[in-house]
Amino acid sequence: MATDNSQATTSERASLRDTGALMLAAGGLAAAFGAASCCALPLLLGSVGLGSAWLVAVAWLAAPHRTALLIAAVMCLLGAGGMFVWRRRAVACAPGLPAITTLLMSVLSLGAVLSVLGFMYA
Repeated sequence: MATDNSQATTSERASLRDTGALMLAAGGLAAAFGAASCCALPLLLGSVGLGSAWLVAVAWLAAPHRTALLIAAVMCLLGAGGMFVWRRRAVACAPGLPAITTLLMSVLSLGAVLSVLGFMYA
């Protein structure tokens, strides 16, 4: 029974680390979206033929704080990526890991692209 309890504890810890990394990555994605909403996203959306008039309200609120948003986005995305790499070293295989890994990598990738676009047009 002691083995089952320690496995449940390890599984719960891995789940908490997954949730923490995912929340940190989501915060980085939101900050990167705010920073890129002024210039990069309207240009990108317009180049593929999509309207970007709905970004005016977000850009109006985020434009004065673009540098702080970019710094926050980079810090959050690096923190989430670091947690992800550290968790990968600590827990080799756990149930439900591929779904969380795919979601986390998608959020990190999109956040990184938006951060780069935000830096390019800052």
